[in-house]
Amino acid sequence: MLKFFDAHTHANLSAFKEDYKEVVNRALSAGVGMVNVGTQKDTSLRAVEIALEFASEPVFAAIGLHPVHTDKSFHDVNELGGGEAAKEFTSRGEVFDYGYYKKLALDSKVVAIGECGLDYFRIADNELGIKEKQKWAFEEQIKLAHEVNKPLMIHCRNAFPDLISILDFRFRLLGSNPGIIHFFTGTENEAEKLLELGFYFTFGGVITFVRDYDEVIKLIPINRILSETDAPYVAPVPYRGKRNEPAYVVETIKKLAEIKLLSIEAMASQILKNTSECFNLKLTR
Repeated sequence: MLKFFDAHTHANLSAFKEDYKEVVNRALSAGVGMVNVGTQKDTSLRAVEIALEFASEPVFAAIGLHPVHTDKSFHDVNELGGGEAAKEFTSRGEVFDYGYYKKLALDSKVVAIGECGLDYFRIADNELGIKEKQKWAFEEQIKLAHEVNKPLMIHCRNAFPDLISILDFRFRLLGSNPGIIHFFTGTENEAEKLLELGFYFTFGGVITFVRDYDEVIKLIPINRILSETDAPYVAPVPYRGKRNEPAYVVETIKKLAEIKLLSIEAMASQILKNTSECFNLKLTR
């Protein structure tokens, strides 16, 4: 029986190449459904393939181009959260291919467009060319989400003013259910603005070992909160230093319940309801 949901995970990445079936089945056995999120062409395709392999299960896909993959870039172990899954990698850079992603997006198992957005963490202020590539790819994915009537799965790091400006400008394309701000790291004021635009927010394992997010979690209404792992990265307590996986989302939901002063059963039930509404799914508990 479905009890919990991981709205943003990556069993489609190479960290799970050898055992993705076992990882997905462990989650399903624990009552955890999931959305595997693509970050570029190959991982988006892989997310769809896994969703189709588990066609009768609550295993879905999101497809899109992550901002860090719009240009060549290097990512180190610490940035990826440490642990055995956090391996160094270099992005080769990709130009967003609207037709390719639209074809993937039309599959009924695809529930969102992204992981898209803006990431200025490793970009100097004078590197405007890289920022412009990210903005262009993000706007194209907003257009695609509008065309296929599916919500956005947004990644944003060190770029909330620009992100909100773009979303404001494209407001007419967002609709009543614009999507999710994944792994939200913004301010309370930025959260309030994004709430006004209609977004949901996911929180992951980091909230189990730092208190930095408590106040913004208290601020966000319970009907706008989803849970995630972002596996294989940033495993929650008590799995710190290990490869994260979707089954561990239960630990994050426990912490969300604690912060919101709810039972885990009430928190999990509300998250399933929110997930159903956000992704236009019929999830039962």
